[in-house]
Amino acid sequence: MQTQPTTPFGRRTLSLAMVASQAATKEFASRPDASETVVHKWRLFRALTEAKAPLGVTDRALSVLHALLSFHQETALTLPEKDANGSESAAVPGIVVFPSNKELSIRAHGMAPATLRRHIAMLVDAGLIIRRDSPNGKRFARRGQGGEIEDAFGFDLT
Repeated sequence: MQTQPTTPFGRRTLSLAMVASQAATKEFASRPDASETVVHKWRLFRALTEAKAPLGVTDRALSVLHALLSFHQETALTLPEKDANGSESAAVPGIVVFPSNKELSIRAHGMAPATLRRHIAMLVDAGLIIRRDSPNGKRFARRGQGGEIEDAFGFDLT
């Protein structure tokens, strides 16, 4: 069984809603046809913008989500394909971006670090992103010999 840490050293508490969101994401990602699902990230963002009140997020939190989405190179959001024996080709569950707070602040139009952290927490609480924390709390990716990302720590956009 593979586990994915979400709270290094117990610094962040997990609500039942966060656990349910992570379980739903894991369940969806384990479906055989999950890698065939393609979502246009800017259409998704537009839909989330229109539904911000029922989701309980603010326009500033959506600005942070916009910045996070901009770190994903592709316009289409798709899950990694599974190999022949049914496991994911990469150890990374889903679509993970790993920007530094400084770069994220720049893409969020110069948002202050404390404000940025507050709105990231709001996105996590709403279930729109999932934290994939490394043991030391840093965001980064580990690449294999072929240059592909084998493991990543940051924000899961799945």
